[in-house]
Amino acid sequence: MSRSQLTVSILPEHLAICRLDAGASVPVWAEQGTFVSVTRTREELTVICPEERIAPEVEASRNWRAIRLQGPFDLNLVGLLVSVAAPLAQAGVSILPIGTYDTDYVLVRQTQLEAAIRALRFIGIEVQDGA
Repeated sequence: MSRSQLTVSILPEHLAICRLDAGASVPVWAEQGTFVSVTRTREELTVICPEERIAPEVEASRNWRAIRLQGPFDLNLVGLLVSVAAPLAQAGVSILPIGTYDTDYVLVRQTQLEAAIRALRFIGIEVQDGA
């Protein structure tokens, strides 16, 4: 797939990336929302969800936005994420990538969203702004 064939969309939600103890249960507030990602490792439980869902005392990095790569994509496809990540890195935009079975998402800070959109459009990626 070439960059010019790729379309991305900006999800409207403002997201937070929350860090919980590795042994913590997935909180009830993390089980609702239109965009939720839960990852458990030996070291931590990370929950990404709409920021208005989380309690104030939860350790979190707030004010993130998700850029959705319009899929579905074959899981054997090589280089899809790097085709988006590389131009964002060149534009000085930090990312947190998330993959699902059908597609990929790239989280960027709200303060860097406009720079991310400009960088992607510059290389020919169609950006649908749902913000």
